[in-house]
Amino acid sequence: MRAVDVMTNDVISVGDHAAVPAVARLLAERGISAVPVVDDDNRVVGMVSEGDLLHRAEIGTECRRSWWLDMMASTDKLAGDYIKSHSGSVKDIMTRDVISVIETTPLAEIAVLLETHRIKRVPVVRDGRLVGIVSRANLVRALAMTIDEAAVGAEDDDRALRDRLLAELKTQRWAEVSPANVTVKDGVVHLWSSYLSEQEKRALVVAAESIPGVRRVENHMRRVPVRLLI
Repeated sequence: MRAVDVMTNDVISVGDHAAVPAVARLLAERGISAVPVVDDDNRVVGMVSEGDLLHRAEIGTECRRSWWLDMMASTDKLAGDYIKSHSGSVKDIMTRDVISVIETTPLAEIAVLLETHRIKRVPVVRDGRLVGIVSRANLVRALAMTIDEAAVGAEDDDRALRDRLLAELKTQRWAEVSPANVTVKDGVVHLWSSYLSEQEKRALVVAAESIPGVRRVENHMRRVPVRLLI
């Protein structure tokens, strides 16, 4: 699946001329954690999140350092912190280096971006213009949709299911499984392999359960006894 398959099209955004209190009110009323900032051509120029609004003079939460940290901080850093906590313009507090994706970006790549950069949503752009947004909630909904998709594949015959599972296991270095130890009957996968650890056993079961069309997995595996060599 790609960004276009799950993104929210009716995106809540603000103009780059917006006032900070108005953006704070928008986040609170809509129950969202961040909002894209766009220019007059609907091009994404920034992002304002709850984190950008944490340290504000109006509520007494501006950054306060001990005197010796202030002495060590550069004047540029101190001036930047002052602007962030006192300016009433979105242009001054927004994050300018916006992480964005395009409509064809795979969901797996988006998930990595959200996790790596510790953000909750990412704008979707077309030629730089905002066309949608993908949030963590969108990814969760996409996962929920796969329940129905799996049901469609339930008519696959047993041979096709077995071939898919064996192909998946072949790509995994930890999965040393002989094809003879994998059988499928009426959509039920039977695993007869031996295993060295509980993690390996669970991974084999998960791999089988992840194949669309598999009804359930029967575990007949036995653990390999560990012998101490003297």
